[in-house]
Amino acid sequence: MRLKVRIGIDIDGVLLNMGQFVLDYGSKFCYEHNLDFEIQDGEYDERKAFGLSEEEAEKFWNEYLVKYIESMPRECTKEVIDILKENHEIYIITARDEYGLPQEYYGSMQKLTKKWLEENKIYYDKLIFSSEGKLDVCQENKIDVMIEDSPNNIEKLSKGDLQVFCYDSSYNKKANGNNVIRVYSWYDILNKIQKIYKLNKQ
Repeated sequence: MRLKVRIGIDIDGVLLNMGQFVLDYGSKFCYEHNLDFEIQDGEYDERKAFGLSEEEAEKFWNEYLVKYIESMPRECTKEVIDILKENHEIYIITARDEYGLPQEYYGSMQKLTKKWLEENKIYYDKLIFSSEGKLDVCQENKIDVMIEDSPNNIEKLSKGDLQVFCYDSSYNKKANGNNVIRVYSWYDILNKIQKIYKLNKQ
């Protein structure tokens, strides 16, 4: 193990509370567009959560994606990352692409993401945009711990030789694996990283 722990962090669902945003604004979208809906708790995909068609889901993101991208990070995100970055390496790894962006913003997802990180003073060593599997990215970059929320990504990551932190949400309750640990807050993440790697508290 290197002296520095290399920590991979997902954006949507980890830095940002995507699940709650989708519930809040998905129900608003359905109400304002006169769509009959009954929320299916535990669904990762907004189409399944609200019974939306592909066209309706894209329209939802067209209306609310920029608002989501500009929303506030989870509580304590910055302060914990600041503590971790003092002695360790932070890699932000996201599968974000242009899907759902309004036409006037199309092509600017990376720019919007970098701007958000800068405005919220979330500092990192490397930012990786990748539509490929995150396990490959983690292996290429020698990530020790990956913090993730997507059930699909967690399942794939759990087949690697890294530690996977599953950021708890209603949609990933069934996600598990030999190297998967469930976390519930940013200070819980900090505490578990320090315990696993026997790091001294700062």
